[in-house]
Amino acid sequence: MTATAYEYTDVPGGVPIKAWTRGVPVEDGARAQLTRAAQMPFIFKHVAAMPDVHIGIGATVGSVIPTKGAVIPAAVGVDIGCGMMAARTSLMASDLPDHLQGVRSAIEQAVPHGRSVGRGKRDNGSWGSPPPAIVSAWATLVQRFDRICEKHPRLKNTNNLVHLGTLGTGNHFIELCLDEEARVWVMLHSGSRGVGNAIGTFFIELAKQDMRKWHLNLPDEDLAYFPEGTDHFDDYVEAVGWAQDYAALNRRMMMTNVIAALRKVIAKPFEAELEAVNCHHNYVTRENHFGENVLVTRKGAVRAAKGVMGIIPGSMGAKSFIVRGLGNPDSFDSCSHGAGRVMSRTAAKKLVTLDEHIADTAGVECRKDEGVIDETPKAYKPIEAVMAAQVDLVEIVHTLKQVVCVKG
Repeated sequence: MTATAYEYTDVPGGVPIKAWTRGVPVEDGARAQLTRAAQMPFIFKHVAAMPDVHIGIGATVGSVIPTKGAVIPAAVGVDIGCGMMAARTSLMASDLPDHLQGVRSAIEQAVPHGRSVGRGKRDNGSWGSPPPAIVSAWATLVQRFDRICEKHPRLKNTNNLVHLGTLGTGNHFIELCLDEEARVWVMLHSGSRGVGNAIGTFFIELAKQDMRKWHLNLPDEDLAYFPEGTDHFDDYVEAVGWAQDYAALNRRMMMTNVIAALRKVIAKPFEAELEAVNCHHNYVTRENHFGENVLVTRKGAVRAAKGVMGIIPGSMGAKSFIVRGLGNPDSFDSCSHGAGRVMSRTAAKKLVTLDEHIADTAGVECRKDEGVIDETPKAYKPIEAVMAAQVDLVEIVHTLKQVVCVKG
């Protein structure tokens, strides 16, 4: 490992940026956003940028922001605890049916996904009547949630129980994948759903109000922060920690229901979760780096401490990777969380045709309609280039290729 693995940028009036971006495109807007974050007075050592880095709201997606004495709610964002779960089964490719439409349909029926809004109608991305297992899982979280709501009552009336074990929309997905030995994996991507969004939105606005109250001028309003030692800091850390636990449980409940659905459509008995990974990539946590205790915000980045397993997914038609962290201190023990967008959703809808999307997702049982073009493979950086840029952050343990992809 050499110091030249990353690109180093000095930031006037701030800390440096170390970016693992060799061989991958980075927009000027993302560089400017990283620079603004690096100029905040409480950043510890430097800001790290992962190879999937692209412009986000407040903080750049694909950035690692270590802080001392403050936390930036918009750097975590509103999809608190968003992340991945993957589990290997004992099935082989040859055990799957010749036509995978039934498998996709079974998964779609087992896990609420997407979003529908209309007067008096239930959102099809939520449970109408949550099943007993979901109610039992919610019971492990509800006491802490009620305590948060006592302080901030507006968080009570949110999609909490009805969203537990559901997928959502956008880049969230459930996939059946094959690894390099043709073994079958289940992989999924989601976060803290409606309740996490409400918590994130509420505290981001609260931080902005505090900044205005204290007459603090920021390089970007979305970098509003809570100083440690204030009530709002403590309340946010409590709420964000809860939302991260909700997100991990959300993925666990989806995985349970997907595996149960597969058992109904695949005749052969099988074991599941032979190798399981459940990791966040939008979150904040206390860690020790360079001998000091700091808060680390990973906005679209995965913890890659030495020996720690992680998941780096590609796009709908690309490979994904189960990885093991190498514990690189300069990245604050982090790696990328995916391929990273190279086109905005709006640009993808304008620039990519439906025929191109169909061609790029050949061999995958998935949606082939206009509604998912914003998630088409061409909207993302090439995952191979992203992996090549971070060889000193992770080692590849398994290479996965999806054969079924469910999107909301």
